[in-house]
Order: sequence, then structure tokens, then C-alpha cells
Amino acid sequence: MIFDSDGSTTIVSQENATLSIFLKNLNDAYPKIKNDNIVVNLFSFSKLKADDVLEFLQISDLHKKSKKSFVLVTNKVSYDEVPDAIMVVPTIQEAQDVIEMEEIERDLEI
Repeated sequence: MIFDSDGSTTIVSQENATLSIFLKNLNDAYPKIKNDNIVVNLFSFSKLKADDVLEFLQISDLHKKSKKSFVLVTNKVSYDEVPDAIMVVPTIQEAQDVIEMEEIERDLEI
């Protein structure tokens, strides 16, 4: 598992692992990154479906309750294919933009 921290945001990615192993590793590592906004880079998974993305819903909900952002990055699944409860964007830049907007909303208590 690869962690790339930049200020209050951590980008998490994985090479050469199945989605279930990646999810387990993410849950195991979560205590170390729980205070950061989290971007999960899923580009290493060539076959990804909306159902696969929903596997992250539990950790996403937990993280958002602590008033932090949790964004999945993949171009294999559109945000239209998943519920509003989980944020999916096609690029790392868009993930960073979403985090910036959510931080502004939290600061303004929107």
C-alpha cells in the first residue's frame, strides 16, 4: 500500500493486489490516516464496477462522520452509477478540488 501525504490529505494507492486485499489493507491502515482527508486512487484496478466501489461505503461513511473528506478516483465507474453517499471522480485533480470545496463548506458550516 502506498501513502502519499500532502498537508492534510493522504492519497492511498496499491499496486498488484486484488480489491478485497486493498480494502483490507486500507481498513488496517485507517487508524494512521484517519485525521487526514483521504483520496483512494483506484487506477491500478483495470476491471472495476459500481458494486466494487460500494465496498468502500462503510469506511467512507465512518470517515465523513469525523468531518473529513473521502474521495475515490477511477475512470472505470461514473459518479452517476453510485449513490450520492460515496464520492467518485475521474482524476486526482478533481479529488483535490472536491476536498477543497468540502473544507470550505465545513469552515462555513454549510
